[in-house]
Amino acid sequence: MQHDLFSSLDSLLSVPTGAGSFLIRDLTGQYRPAEADEVLLAAQQLLGAQVRGSDVMSSPAVVREFLKLRLGQLPYEVFAVVHLDSQNRVIDYVEMFRGTVSQTSVYPREVVRDALMRNTCALLLVHNHPSGAAEPSRADEALTQTIKAAAALVDVRVLDHFIVTDAHVRSMAEMGLI
Repeated sequence: MQHDLFSSLDSLLSVPTGAGSFLIRDLTGQYRPAEADEVLLAAQQLLGAQVRGSDVMSSPAVVREFLKLRLGQLPYEVFAVVHLDSQNRVIDYVEMFRGTVSQTSVYPREVVRDALMRNTCALLLVHNHPSGAAEPSRADEALTQTIKAAAALVDVRVLDHFIVTDAHVRSMAEMGLI
């Protein structure tokens, strides 16, 4: 399951009209009030544009806000990967696996294959916890170590694994788990 969150949304206009509303131009060229999901999509794309090509080590707040906005409100688990080049600039953000409310099946082989296809030098692993608990589980820790070992075989580094909730983004590297 892949989504390109960085594609443009040409029809969205971020021109406030009154009390914080936004207008969107439809296919006929007429303007109408934007739906809430259209505003959220535009916000994701704006943050995505800030993240893509940026040095994630010098802009961790932007990366965290992007991840929280993208994954924090989902009612199901998603496992995603942020691909980085040799200078730790963002190449791409890819949602690789979608699960249920409490778990996702992740295949390390597919993560490594995708990294090779994108000529990735480093990875940021990301997944959300719809429960709101930002603490990594033992399964999260084991998965991180498995992907880290598999990626190391092809000289791709795993720099971090973020756990995202609606209120928090926890870094397993900052917790000393990577």
